[in-house]
Amino acid sequence: MTTPIWEPSAERVDRANMSRFMRFVREHVGHEDIESYASLYDFSIRQIDKFWPLVWEFCGIRASGEFEPVLVDGDKMPGARFYPGVTLNFAQNLLRFRDDRLAIVFRNEWGHRRQYTYAELHVEVARMVHALKGAGVGKGDRVAGFMPNMPETVIAMLATTSLGAVWSSCSPDFGINGVVDRFGQIEPKVLFCADAYPYGGKRFDCLAKIHGVLEKIPSVQQLVVVPYAEQTPDLAGIPQAIAWPDFAGSAEHSLEFTPVGFNDPLYVMYSSGTTGVPKCIVHGVGGTLLQHLKELVLHTDLKREDRIFYYTTCGWMMWNWLVSSLAVGATLVLYDGSPSYPEPQSLWDLADEVGISVFGTSAKWIAACDKAGVKPRETHKLTALKTILSTGSPLAPESYDYVYQHVKDRVLLASISGGTDIVSCFALGNPVLPVYRGELQCRGLGMAVETLDDDGKPVRGEPGELSCLKPFPSMPIGFWNDPDGARYRKAYFAKHPNIWSHGDHAEITPHDGVIILGRSDATLNPGGVRIGTAEIYRQVEQVPEVIESVAVGQKWSDDERVVLFVRLRDGLTLDDDLRERIKRQIRANTTPRHVPAKILQVTDIPRTISGKISEIAVRDTIHGKVVKNTDALANPDSLTHYAELSAQLAD
Repeated sequence: MTTPIWEPSAERVDRANMSRFMRFVREHVGHEDIESYASLYDFSIRQIDKFWPLVWEFCGIRASGEFEPVLVDGDKMPGARFYPGVTLNFAQNLLRFRDDRLAIVFRNEWGHRRQYTYAELHVEVARMVHALKGAGVGKGDRVAGFMPNMPETVIAMLATTSLGAVWSSCSPDFGINGVVDRFGQIEPKVLFCADAYPYGGKRFDCLAKIHGVLEKIPSVQQLVVVPYAEQTPDLAGIPQAIAWPDFAGSAEHSLEFTPVGFNDPLYVMYSSGTTGVPKCIVHGVGGTLLQHLKELVLHTDLKREDRIFYYTTCGWMMWNWLVSSLAVGATLVLYDGSPSYPEPQSLWDLADEVGISVFGTSAKWIAACDKAGVKPRETHKLTALKTILSTGSPLAPESYDYVYQHVKDRVLLASISGGTDIVSCFALGNPVLPVYRGELQCRGLGMAVETLDDDGKPVRGEPGELSCLKPFPSMPIGFWNDPDGARYRKAYFAKHPNIWSHGDHAEITPHDGVIILGRSDATLNPGGVRIGTAEIYRQVEQVPEVIESVAVGQKWSDDERVVLFVRLRDGLTLDDDLRERIKRQIRANTTPRHVPAKILQVTDIPRTISGKISEIAVRDTIHGKVVKNTDALANPDSLTHYAELSAQLAD
């Protein structure tokens, strides 16, 4: 598409943090030619040692030590290290404000409403720091949260990182094995959990699972239970258990911060685990902070007066990304529960009630609102809303149409893409650039992103492997229990030495935007032609009868054929007429290679706990392979249906 679907006003461009940063760069470096984002981006990847210190100063990061060199072994990936002489504390940077501005606004399905000012947040974190010290937590120890998305989770993380300890979290909908597969590897000393949590109008108990978790993770010396569903949960018979109020106490304490190295561990995060035990990805203190502030301040245009929301669980990296907004002094809006309960428009109701200005969600939810006929432009004010963020999967071009036609026309729609692997993004939004239908606006500053062919050569105007050619601060510092780094190198650097291969199939457009085509490990290859699954989904989900779909490659006659599974609206049945309409839709808007050889109806589509479609689980099931870790799936029972359909795929 050559015509933008949205363009920023001159006033918005002038007021944007990105524009202020361009002026800042010109003043401090003397590059008078930096007048556009393209020139700023070029500077950011050519002069890494000058760019990142400018971000550091512009965002006001607090640290001490030797700030030179900025980068050591910059020609090595892995191996490059940023700011080896710097010490800082992550929580200290997130708690730099201590005033009466709102830090957190919380809502949930049960109607709970709470809020904390920055001054109140300081008090709560200080109490928890004192309690964790008393439990023996110190620098380098691990603290884990099996927690809903609620203020206590943020407080526990801040208290943990204040002490220089390492935080790790997963959402409470994981089963026992899913929790143990993750936390069992890192051996936490303290574990936080809630007594229960809400979802879709139902109450789900957590304490019943916690017995099994504690039996299998002997490192846990203290279990802290947040009274969420019950004012006084029954903890009888649970070893090492104490309620949050009793653990934290009511006394006030001073808040001190333990300095740690820039490259010391901050978070342990996890791969999806659908192909085996999850990888424990270790992210560093300084790299996470520096990268997040670059993305929040410059690409998201976040300011103190903003209220930022992202629909996420504590097991998805967007929670970690969101919480870093505290360093800007903005207000975090946390929500716990189903995004579509009691009505499909519930999150838009929240946006109006709280005055959200930056609204983040998944591509799936936006498409679901469209399918459900939700039209907030006719029913909601959305006065404060200036930016909508989308990630988790590629945002279909039709969803761009939906947002601008039925949500709000004067809003920046930013589809962003990165991953748990980098706890940040490779491609993002940009307040000074136009939005083109179906495209992510730009590659992130400081990220030397290219799409490479199989020979490792950059390509334009055609699909390639999303790759990063130079080091960046938020590369993992390694994997847990991977002393020689072999698993880490295999995960990202085996395909092309000294180049980060991200595992996404993507295309860089003539506008220098990015189109994400899906995971390259799930790329279809009929007749030797590589096809991204997102290209198929974009077309299929325009068919009114289809709610969602999953496409996989099936081995067939020494080749591969495309098989498509569709979930239809309630009460509908897939017949030959609908199959043909689906095929025509795909053929007319892609190529004959994209047209599925088989289309079958299913009642559910397997997803990871974080909500991503698990194409690999479907592919393995129809080939008779065992899915190695069903605990990583939110709905593992759905695979039974695919196994039953295997007979229909034999002809």
